[in-house]
Amino acid sequence: MDRDGNEKIVKYRRPLNVNIGMVIFAVIFVYIVICVFTYFTQKHIEGYQVKTGSLSANNIYKGIALRDEEIVNATKAGYVNYYAREGERVGVGNLVYTLDESGRLADYMNVETSGSTLTGSDLTELKSEILGFVNNFDPRYFSSVYDFKYNVKGTVLKLANASILDNIDKINSSGLSELVALCNAPATGIVIYSVDGFETLTFEEFTNELFDVQNYEKTQLISNELVEAGQPVYKISKSEDWSIVIQSDQEKAQELLDAKFVRVKFLKNQDTSWGEVSSYTNPEGEIFVKLTFTNSMVTFCSDRFIDIELILEEESGLKIPNSSIVEKEFFIVPKDYVTKGGNSSNDGVMKQTYKEDGTPTTEFIETTIYSETETEYYLDDMTLRIGDRIVKPDSDEIFDVSKRGSLTGVYNINKGYADFKQINILYQNEEYSIVKSNTQYGLSVYDYIVLDSATVVDDELIYE
Repeated sequence: MDRDGNEKIVKYRRPLNVNIGMVIFAVIFVYIVICVFTYFTQKHIEGYQVKTGSLSANNIYKGIALRDEEIVNATKAGYVNYYAREGERVGVGNLVYTLDESGRLADYMNVETSGSTLTGSDLTELKSEILGFVNNFDPRYFSSVYDFKYNVKGTVLKLANASILDNIDKINSSGLSELVALCNAPATGIVIYSVDGFETLTFEEFTNELFDVQNYEKTQLISNELVEAGQPVYKISKSEDWSIVIQSDQEKAQELLDAKFVRVKFLKNQDTSWGEVSSYTNPEGEIFVKLTFTNSMVTFCSDRFIDIELILEEESGLKIPNSSIVEKEFFIVPKDYVTKGGNSSNDGVMKQTYKEDGTPTTEFIETTIYSETETEYYLDDMTLRIGDRIVKPDSDEIFDVSKRGSLTGVYNINKGYADFKQINILYQNEEYSIVKSNTQYGLSVYDYIVLDSATVVDDELIYE
């Protein structure tokens, strides 16, 4: 209380309490910020271990299949019921389908087989069909789903309708036999239940327009459908020999013709086969190559457009990414001017220098050899400069350093710094190169190189 009797309020100051948890959190936060900043500002150099490998000179094409196909037409109108599965081989006289003029056969058989079940062998056949589709399905080729649908439907119809043959006596006694025609195969071959107008197409009739899939129309022939007399009911492929035709240019066509036989990979199932090569140029100048096979026709009997890959050559060696490759310039010096140092086994040259009084003298300069020809060496340009004069050992001959040349190589980092190594490229695609191994100035298997040559400079120290 003051002299006037009023109460005097004094503000209480709290003592400063240091929270150790907050201090630790602040230190960690600052450390994280520094690490993030360092990461984004520091140069990142990634290594790559050299290993042996191979690359194939692959070429992908969409081809059109040519087969020996015969369309079988209905002899009269009626409802078709198929008994041979698509892709199944039938012999002459084997039952392929029935033609029901009344339309009552399907109803009759539904009643007769309503309580029947599939046998163990029937189920095995269906499981094989489903598993084959699941194992080979590729989302890029979704149209295969529809092929699978028709294949399964054909298998089920085949299994269900097989009971007709077992109940032929019942059919005869029902009075339907006079209205149902049993239609047999006219020749031995593979049964196909679709038509597309390409059945009679020949190699000499090819044009580029045929490869436009937007204009392609395929008619699927379905069981228990009404057909008219003369309308296609199925087709039969009578020979295992078949062909695939692809578009080409003159250079590629000649390359394939020179090879005579080409290894072909079918992208649908990854199988490979050898095709015999022939070519044709139509009046419009469009060039086509035909690859003829003697097997695998049944696998693709329902496919008209087939994606294939031509495997023309294969090179083996050291496999490196193209991002590692760099071009570097060097000085080119005659071999006679390169020698060994006095007490050193390192290579170098005798560089002409001058004393303070102007008297010429020589100084041994170490330099690295990066490549050579019969008469010249490629020397490092880090220790020499344009205009330097080097002296030939045991001679008064002088060579002015000026000639330059470039080498293709990579940066080897086995020793902790970027060391240029020449490479000899055997084959190259968009991503990788195959280079010759165990060359005098090149790479060896398991060497480490810089993944991206643009991230380093020559002789730069590597911190990993």
